[in-house]
Amino acid sequence: MRAFVTGGQGFVGTWLQDHLRESGDDVDIADAGLDIGDADGLRRAVVDAAPDAVYHLAAFTHVGQSWDEPEEVFRVNAVGTLNLLEAARRCPSPPRVLLTSSAEVYGAVKPEHLPLTERSPLLPVSPYAASKVAAEFLGVQAHLGHGLPVIRARAFNHVGPGQAPSFAVSALAKRIVEAERAGGKELRVGNLRPRRDFTDVRDVVRAYRLLILRGEAGGVYNVCSGTDVAIEDIAHRLLTIAGSQFELVSDPGLERPADVPVLRGDSTLLRSATGWRPTLALDVTLRAVLDHWRAARD
Repeated sequence: MRAFVTGGQGFVGTWLQDHLRESGDDVDIADAGLDIGDADGLRRAVVDAAPDAVYHLAAFTHVGQSWDEPEEVFRVNAVGTLNLLEAARRCPSPPRVLLTSSAEVYGAVKPEHLPLTERSPLLPVSPYAASKVAAEFLGVQAHLGHGLPVIRARAFNHVGPGQAPSFAVSALAKRIVEAERAGGKELRVGNLRPRRDFTDVRDVVRAYRLLILRGEAGGVYNVCSGTDVAIEDIAHRLLTIAGSQFELVSDPGLERPADVPVLRGDSTLLRSATGWRPTLALDVTLRAVLDHWRAARD
């Protein structure tokens, strides 16, 4: 299979490239200098690649930062997705397109409404979440209006080695390593109350390829473990794995304007359609993230 990947240089994109090639696919990556907002440039890149499958990963991904840059997040995530879909439509043989969305589209959910299924209402809280809702429905329109085989993947929190320290798990692991090196006694933390459904990025990219192969065109699928874990528990598990003892000190500067209290998904549709199952335990992932930061050098 010939695959075209946007955002291939990013955290998930790097892991996806590896997985696709290991699976025998021919992979074409959008040039790092290509602005997803450049409709003409993107169209040329996609049409020239003549892919069987397009994985659209390029996005503004930081939920907290989206509060400060709502116009930019919408330009990249919504208008960029529109440009990608239009480019795919121009291919002589339209490819299957995977749009990577986010569980953030479900918003603040009461515990009695968990786990979240693909039928749960979309209640975006952050500008990031709103941009992803818009991107999803551009995909729906491209499928219903033009017959483009678009599949939407609503990924819950995915983690793993190489993730930027702007995300909670990677940030905690990095601070632990820095505190170890500095001989400190405290670990600065943001809001530890939110609970999230974590999946290793290596399991997530497997789900993406399986959806291209077996997902229903026009369909939407949760990609998740089905278990929610508090960020506080993640912090303590990282400390245990690291063999470190630090006092957790709250830092208001690390908190977001608003945080969804809990997210837990149901991946029944994904499992039924593709046979996917997560294979990597959370502690295995946390150890890999710690090892990544211990091997890193400034």
